[in-house]
Amino acid sequence: MILGFLKLALVGFVLLTILYVLIRIYARSLRREALENEYDEGHGDGPREAYIEAGMRDYEHSLRKKLILLVYIVPAIVFAAVFWTLNNP
Repeated sequence: MILGFLKLALVGFVLLTILYVLIRIYARSLRREALENEYDEGHGDGPREAYIEAGMRDYEHSLRKKLILLVYIVPAIVFAAVFWTLNNP
């Protein structure tokens, strides 16, 4: 039984890691596109690449980037809640 749980945990971790990487790439591309559109609309100062790189550095330290880690936390909490509910009468 413990071996089956460890296999499930390992497969789940690998799948969540793949999902995390894909969401992170997608979120970065959305932010970069938004910065490019802002600059093209005339809201940016200086060279285009410098403006975009400064915006991406700000994104790296933002709360939005950290919230993507919920990809690991929420499924673990849901799994624990379902497991506890089903095993306690």
